[in-house]
Amino acid sequence: MNSKPQISYDDFTNVDIRVGTIVRAEHFPEAKKPAIKVWIDFGSDLGEKKTSAQITRHYTPDSLIGLQVAAVVNFPPRQIGKFMSEVLMLGFPDGDDEVVLVRPGLPVPNGGKLY
Repeated sequence: MNSKPQISYDDFTNVDIRVGTIVRAEHFPEAKKPAIKVWIDFGSDLGEKKTSAQITRHYTPDSLIGLQVAAVVNFPPRQIGKFMSEVLMLGFPDGDDEVVLVRPGLPVPNGGKLY
């Protein structure tokens, strides 16, 4: 198992992980690897943010609509082709190293911060 160095609690609190609801998703045919463009509603404080994710093994654009997901919202925007990604959705690898999205077990308010 590849472990990272220990960090302080302050390091952890600097990563802003929020929950949001996917409101729009579409295929991203211009991406180098199969990907989906996703728009996530993080509530009134953060609003709607977009990202691109290589999650086509387990998800289709239609299946994503309405899902609540966890994302890092305080990374700088990143240009991916002609698309600007503003957040990083979080996931874990399945047995084939394909992404399974991190989701709350129960509905929670959009914009809630992980703690």
